[in-house]
Amino acid sequence: MKLTVLIIGCGDIGINLGRELLEEGHQVIGLRRNVEALEGTGIKPLKLDLNDLEDAEPSSLPQADYVVYTVSADRFEESAYQAAYPEGLKRVLRIMEQHKTPPRRVFFVSSTSVHGQQEGEVVNEETPPDSTSFSGTLMCEAEQALINHSLPGTVIRFSGIYGPGRDRLIHQVAEGRVAAITPVVYSNRIHRDDCTGIIAHLIRYQESGETLADIYLGSDCEPVTMHNVMMWLAKQLNVEASETMQSPLRRRTSKRCDNQRIIGTGYQFRFPSYREGYAQVLKEGGFLEVNKA
Repeated sequence: MKLTVLIIGCGDIGINLGRELLEEGHQVIGLRRNVEALEGTGIKPLKLDLNDLEDAEPSSLPQADYVVYTVSADRFEESAYQAAYPEGLKRVLRIMEQHKTPPRRVFFVSSTSVHGQQEGEVVNEETPPDSTSFSGTLMCEAEQALINHSLPGTVIRFSGIYGPGRDRLIHQVAEGRVAAITPVVYSNRIHRDDCTGIIAHLIRYQESGETLADIYLGSDCEPVTMHNVMMWLAKQLNVEASETMQSPLRRRTSKRCDNQRIIGTGYQFRFPSYREGYAQVLKEGGFLEVNKA
């Protein structure tokens, strides 16, 4: 059955998701302020700023079977996060609920940063969010706005996203910089293609008659220390680790994300761990060829 999917904040993940849905025969509408990036993708562009939806009419957003809210804040400031997440999502929900045919489900792309654990604890969807940062707090506010809304909604908390073009860690390692062994800092990762794979899978899952949960953790199958990830990358790049990156004075979070809920829906990870995922990024990005030269 052909579906209409509205992707709000249609950036890297949205475009990748749109292409996957188009291949399945669905119609995809991508909302963003600058629509030039959607040229040639097959995604129908909708040029709009979420701030313009304050008192907008229901017709300002098209009807859709599914809505995917994957907006990024303009900058790492509280006001930007407030506008992008709780305020922006609430505006979209207010409009979509007025449609003659409301969406079957709204997906909100959130972050595992809502979990602020620092001792390597295992967290899952039942673990209460406890972030003390403004970013985590505002993400939680947006999550609750969706979960408590009359429209069916699901939150997907992605961990550290990497993939094509998201290669800062590779460049650090290429310079010989690696994380220290201690303090032990766990890193949870997910390849961009698994982000889009999970969203597309959950749409298919509901369409098959299954019941979706309120929250899913989107993280690969192997939580690992940052030191181990960077040492593995150094080996692939044939680089000698020459500098230990100093830990910040304010220690970052360190937790291990349990992805059994999404696995239980039948989703199979395209990149089960950082090894498969970074091998693809290294190859596709030409990093190995540069190193050989």
